[in-house]
Amino acid sequence: MNSLELNKAFAAVLTAGITFMLAGQVGKLLVHGEAPHESAIKIGDVAANNPGAAPAAAAPAIEPVSGLLANANVENGKTIVQRQCAACHSLNEGGRNGVGPNLYGIVGAPHGHAEGFNYSAVLKGKPGPWNYEELNHWLYKPASYAPGTRMAYPGLANTQQRADVIAYLRTLAANPAPLPPAGAATSRSPPCWAAPIPRPAAPCSAANAPSAIR
Repeated sequence: MNSLELNKAFAAVLTAGITFMLAGQVGKLLVHGEAPHESAIKIGDVAANNPGAAPAAAAPAIEPVSGLLANANVENGKTIVQRQCAACHSLNEGGRNGVGPNLYGIVGAPHGHAEGFNYSAVLKGKPGPWNYEELNHWLYKPASYAPGTRMAYPGLANTQQRADVIAYLRTLAANPAPLPPAGAATSRSPPCWAAPIPRPAAPCSAANAPSAIR
C-alpha cells in the first residue's frame, strides 16, 4: 500500500470522527438530557415542604337523600338490592345471617342490630340508629363510613339509586319508619321524627307561674 492510499485511509477515519463528534454536539442542542434537580413526585407532607402551596381540596360532600325518599322508586330499589345485596344478606323477617346480616327492620335499628352476627368492631361501635342519612353514607362507600369494615361492597355512587334502595329497605318492616317531612333537615344525627314525642308541658297558672321579682 503506497503513501497515497494510506493518506486516503487516514483522511477517511479523521472525517468520520469529526462527523460523529459534530453529530453528538448537535444532538445535545436539540435534546436536553440533563437530569432534574429534584424529583417530580414529592413524598411526604407537601404542605410542610411547600408552605405557600394551596391546601388540598376537601372530599366532596355526600348528597343527602332525605328529600328524595317520598318520591323514590321502591321497585327499582328492590331490583338493586336483589342484584347487589341478596347474595350476602337475607331480607325476610327472621331470616338467617349469611356473609352479611339479615336486613329486615334495619331502618331505625341500632348499628349491629342482627343478633348473632359477628360485626366488625368499628361498625358495632357506631352510635345511634341506622337512620336514613346514616344508611345513605354507608351505601355511598362502606369503607369510608366505617374504616376497617369487612364488607367488600365498593358503594353506590348514584344518589337517586341510594334513595331507591333506602326506600325499599324501609318497607322491610311490619311498621315501616315514617318518611322525613318535606324540607326536613338532612343531619346524620337521629332526626326529630325518629325521637320520642315529648309530653306537653303543664299549662301555666297563677299558682305555678314563676315570679320575675321576689
